[in-house]
Amino acid sequence: MGSKNKLRRFRENETFTNVFQPTRDELVKSDFDLKGNWRIKVFKNNNPLVLELGCGKGEYSVALAQKYPNKNFIGIDIKGARFWRGAKTAIEENIANVAFLRTQIELIDHAFAENEVDEIWITFPDPQIKYKRTKHRMTNAEFLKRYKQILKPEGVVNLKTDSEFMHGYTLGLLHGAGHEVIYANHNVYKQEGSPEEVTSIQTFYESQYLEQNKPITYIRFKIK
Repeated sequence: MGSKNKLRRFRENETFTNVFQPTRDELVKSDFDLKGNWRIKVFKNNNPLVLELGCGKGEYSVALAQKYPNKNFIGIDIKGARFWRGAKTAIEENIANVAFLRTQIELIDHAFAENEVDEIWITFPDPQIKYKRTKHRMTNAEFLKRYKQILKPEGVVNLKTDSEFMHGYTLGLLHGAGHEVIYANHNVYKQEGSPEEVTSIQTFYESQYLEQNKPITYIRFKIK
């Protein structure tokens, strides 16, 4: 993407009512005004709140919002030029139950209050295979602590990935730490009875992986 295109998208994001872009200081140093208030101030209802972490173009968040009108969805990514597409689609198609937050996933516990979130989706994250990158792996123990802080006691996390490494790493971590694995499958499209919300929505890259016969893995779990 050219720099002109990026700038245009950044400018357009600033005009979108469904995009929120607090600075790091606003999140860390002050009481972020939406923390604990996303349902009331943004969605104007008391429906369940679902996050998609590392949402990329936002297509999964938008598709979930269309499929589940009685839930609120927030796609989160640091790259605003990417989720511009999802935000624009949501405005054009008048999908009021999805919003986008531009921030780093490491700051998630500053953006949401304790017990505020019902569910988390992590879709096709970078597996960060190199040992030096493990601190950025989105299902490592540190990230799970942050998720637990903002999730309701019965809240769940969904991990959907084409990376067998990420799938195996996460399962091992969950079992080792005594978390509750509700469902796990290393090839959801080949397995009968896979959860419908997992197989009925596909990202652009996911459909490409499937064309290449690449297995898509899935884990649904609770953090104890």
